[in-house]
Amino acid sequence: MVKFSKQFEGQLVPEWKDAFVDYWQLKKDIKKIHLLNTNNGEKSLKKEQSRISFMSSLRKLSFFGHQQRDHGAIQVHRKLASSASNGDTYETELMEHFEDSDAAKGFFTCLDHQLNKVNQFYRTKENEFLERGELLKKQMEILIELKNALKQQNGSGKGGPSEDFNDDSSVSCAITSEDDSVRDRASEEHLQDKTSDDLEKPEIPFPELLKKPDEMGKSMRMNRENSIKMTRSLSSRSFNCQGKNLRINIPLTTPTRTLSAISNLVFEDLISQSSKKLDGNKLQVNKTKLTHAKKMIRGAFIELYKGLRYLETYRNLNMLAFVKILKKFDKYTGKQVLPIYLRVVESSYFNSSNKAMRLTDEVEELFIMHFAEDDRRKAMKYLKPDQRKDSHGKTFFIGLFTGCFIALLAGYIIMAHITGLYRRRQGDTVYMETVYPVLSMFSLLFLHFFLYGCNIFAWRKTRINYSFIFEFSPTKELKYRDIFLISTISMTIVVGVMFAHLSLLSKGYSYAQFQAIPGLLLLIFLLVLVCPFNIIYKSSRYRFLQVIRNIALSPFYKVVMLDFFMADQLCSQVPMLQNLENIVCYYITGSYKTQDYGYCMRTKHYQDLAYAVSFLPYYWRAMQCARRWFDEGQTSHLVNLGKYVSAMFAAGAKVAYQKERSVGLLSVIVIVSSCATVYQLYWDFVKDWGLLQLNSRNPWLRNELVLRQKFIYYISMGLNTILRLAWLQTVLHSSFGNVDYRVTGFFLAALEVIRRGLWNFYRLENEHLNNAGKFRAVKMVPLPFHEVNEED
Repeated sequence: MVKFSKQFEGQLVPEWKDAFVDYWQLKKDIKKIHLLNTNNGEKSLKKEQSRISFMSSLRKLSFFGHQQRDHGAIQVHRKLASSASNGDTYETELMEHFEDSDAAKGFFTCLDHQLNKVNQFYRTKENEFLERGELLKKQMEILIELKNALKQQNGSGKGGPSEDFNDDSSVSCAITSEDDSVRDRASEEHLQDKTSDDLEKPEIPFPELLKKPDEMGKSMRMNRENSIKMTRSLSSRSFNCQGKNLRINIPLTTPTRTLSAISNLVFEDLISQSSKKLDGNKLQVNKTKLTHAKKMIRGAFIELYKGLRYLETYRNLNMLAFVKILKKFDKYTGKQVLPIYLRVVESSYFNSSNKAMRLTDEVEELFIMHFAEDDRRKAMKYLKPDQRKDSHGKTFFIGLFTGCFIALLAGYIIMAHITGLYRRRQGDTVYMETVYPVLSMFSLLFLHFFLYGCNIFAWRKTRINYSFIFEFSPTKELKYRDIFLISTISMTIVVGVMFAHLSLLSKGYSYAQFQAIPGLLLLIFLLVLVCPFNIIYKSSRYRFLQVIRNIALSPFYKVVMLDFFMADQLCSQVPMLQNLENIVCYYITGSYKTQDYGYCMRTKHYQDLAYAVSFLPYYWRAMQCARRWFDEGQTSHLVNLGKYVSAMFAAGAKVAYQKERSVGLLSVIVIVSSCATVYQLYWDFVKDWGLLQLNSRNPWLRNELVLRQKFIYYISMGLNTILRLAWLQTVLHSSFGNVDYRVTGFFLAALEVIRRGLWNFYRLENEHLNNAGKFRAVKMVPLPFHEVNEED
């Protein structure tokens, strides 16, 4: 039977952990009381029992019974709050003698604090969700009226003039088009967001622009800044609905929207330099924007429903925790406080309020009606998605393929040692230049994948909500067993093919007969990756391709956590990408038929492509930082961009040094790489991991730690520092004895992959703690419709 404390910890909302009842502290207080009672001895116990029996006999007398009422062991006083937002508070008074009154007072003081904390948090979250619910209802009303307006416009366009729509009193929404300048729309954003410090700048009226050229230049610069701020926030269109001036805001999340907004910005910026013309013509309702608005509102309803379910879990678990802890207290003290205190808990706000439950029912009804075509089962697939369950069969096959992989790898290593492939000046150059990169590439890839599975296992054990951070679907996300299974099967296939290929070569067969085998292996994996059939984790494969697309097209896609997390992984896989480029070049150019492995090295445009591969991951990551700065306006993203620019300079210095080994370039490598390493270490420890906080209660760490053993953090920081210095191999040219330099490069690349796997855990730990610090357990989806003030 699982202990309640384990069950409680496993079911609570991770981001709200500090707001739940501190069951473990209350257990410690009860154990303290129990130990004190045990140490008092039997003598004091008999004395107390005689005193209790004497007092109980006195209460039986009518005179004492008339003067004194039996209030029980405790009495809980309720203090009314000064305002409705604060809520009532509770304070317990001990009415009977306890063995250690100080310890008992401490327990009930802590218990009262937990009850008041739970009530306050529940009230706060309930009000937050209720406000969100009211806002979503209004958004839904606007969306319905705009849909009706769209139908009316389509009908009027076919059967008669568009003016008939304007005279129809049943339609209260109309989208108006004003061909005004970007400057005026930026001014609206300026007034609407006046709480933002960086938008509080003086605005120059349009007639003043004609007075002085310098004032005109100043205004144009401000016009450009305000236009950027407008484009940074949203793609918008003003309209009138329900007697209010509203604006539909669609985030610039795709290249199409981004390029469209930029082109409109440039075009309107050009025409604003001449004159502005007002056009009173009506604009047709944009069906595409309404479709995007509907998706945004649907996502907001799903997140609201998730939050309401979390609130229900919060209520039930806390209620159960109070019952369990009071039972423990009664068991160890012999008092009967459970019925008394439980009546107070049951009548408290978090257990008696039903506003959230009513809102849950309303959200279900609205979602079923408007987003599921009155199909409740379809709606519940979105609102209550089922969790995928792991089977024991996966565990069996993981063990089976792990054993196969180890056996094949041992056989491959023995055969490679016998043939002397990996020895310097004795190895087979053709094999090391053409076949070995395939093995190296797959090994680095699936080592990274295996470490990601280890990360997921560690995140689950430490209750880090990685699914919420990455916005994974609970029905489609890969569990750590799935990742281990994919890694073991893939590496078994790769090593098995390499073992068979090496066996054929050792028997005297020529390269020309079997040179296509490594290329076919790569082709098969690529075909499986893009396979359109619903097999082999199709949703995860396509999500991976989608993320790679978002990275490759940076900065045109809006950057989310998963995108820049994956881009960081690519920064640690530069050797793997270089091997992939060499392999693709070798087979596409047909060099494998003649074993001319040096063709790609001699051709200039392939050389340029090889250099570009070294820079691409850092370039993509830098563009993501630029896009985040453009969207959010935080200078920290520009500082982060500088980190990747420094890495690009370091990579460029290494490429130049490999072409021409000179003392000058060596000095440049040392200087640039040292600066980049210090930059990266600072960002790793302070920004990504949140460590090295000087005023922390944990020296050189942070106040909140997920792992209990602090020394693990110090060891991790030391390992990260050492592994960051792997670039020194470029200077020292170190090697493992008589081993080929390509094998040395593979081990150094594997160390960087291991460093990234270590980095991943603490990066998400810091992100999780930031969410927990703000009690952020659901995503705040932006809403499409916003009111514009009359004066704007």
